[in-house]
Amino acid sequence: MGLLKLRKNKKFSYTPRFYDDKGEGNPFEIKHKFDEHRASLNNSGLKNKFNNAINDYKHNADKDANRRVLIIAGILILVFMLIIGFDLSIFFS
Repeated sequence: MGLLKLRKNKKFSYTPRFYDDKGEGNPFEIKHKFDEHRASLNNSGLKNKFNNAINDYKHNADKDANRRVLIIAGILILVFMLIIGFDLSIFFS
């Protein structure tokens, strides 16, 4: 009467390779490297996201990176203005 009996599922005692032995957290959880350092994650609302991004930008320790971002953004805005045909003569008098 092997047709009426259900087969038992196999059980494995699998532990992940890089799981810390302390037992903290879920070993199968995929988490980004810098999640705990960002305040701008998991916010609801556009205003909260924008305010947290501005605060992250203001309190950044690397001031050269901030300056570099502003220069790149300025250059991209000027290139965009040239493409759309904006008259740049108002900046140069």
